Amino acid sequence: MGDGPRVRIGYAFGTRTRLNDDGFATVVDGLERLGFDSLWLSERIGGDAPDPLVGMAFAAGRTTKLKFGMSVMVLPGRNPIVLAKELATLDRLSNGRLLPAFGLGVADPHEQQAFGVERGARAKLFDEALAVLRGAWAEGNLTHHGDHFDYEDLRVLPKPYQTHLDVWLGGIAASELRRVGRLADGWLPSFVTPDDVARGRETIEATLTEHGRTIDEDHYGALISYASGPIPQPVIDLLAKRRPDLDDPTVLVPQGWDALMATIDKFGAIGTSKFVILPIVEPPTPDDWIEHLELAAPIVLARQT
Repeated sequence: MGDGPRVRIGYAFGTRTRLNDDGFATVVDGLERLGFDSLWLSERIGGDAPDPLVGMAFAAGRTTKLKFGMSVMVLPGRNPIVLAKELATLDRLSNGRLLPAFGLGVADPHEQQAFGVERGARAKLFDEALAVLRGAWAEGNLTHHGDHFDYEDLRVLPKPYQTHLDVWLGGIAASELRRVGRLADGWLPSFVTPDDVARGRETIEATLTEHGRTIDEDHYGALISYASGPIPQPVIDLLAKRRPDLDDPTVLVPQGWDALMATIDKFGAIGTSKFVILPIVEPPTPDDWIEHLELAAPIVLARQT
């Protein structure tokens, strides 16, 4: 990986995880013990995945080193002031281990109904809600007069432990890449190839220049799904739906540890240094999770610098 940004590797549980009972604690403890950098929790109202805010708080209380983030938390439909206080509190209670990451929400009628925001209204609402979050985390009181939110000299305490809470965004559509360049402190796309990331970074960097902004070199990441064996056909079908532009969507999911590490190295060669990995077929029990993580740790963490 050379002398570039520090490489860090964490784990995601994904939207289809069933770790929503005492097995969650077992796997969190394993991640901390084995030295993985971070835990990332996804959000799906209609799925078994635990709520990311509650899950992160629970994980923070059991650990001292493990960082945690959302992959990603839906922002449109939430009260940004209440969320700002919740996340600042979590950052303080964990001594600055929060990695906030937000998205517009999946294009699914069920999820859109749950959050109460029409698909076409999400983008503008997202941009303004993010501005409110940042304003609430900044020193002093918040004054904001926008299309959706209106505050005058509003006091929001406590402030985060981290002087500046870096906000990560995902996505590879042109509009999403430009949003990263305009608003984000880091980029964490998923279901992407190294070529996708190389092209996307060009758009992000052009937008950064246009707006007089920068993103730290070590704030470019990727979420990589991987398989320990053959990829089940239902998963292939989901990948094809997610990336209809690809002739073979299985290129998104390296199969086996050697292929996963080769993929990480390819991303690293184009400047990606933060990795979140996700087994596309979840280990069936918490004990199986621990066995899987114990196998992964000496292989995967050898890339951390």
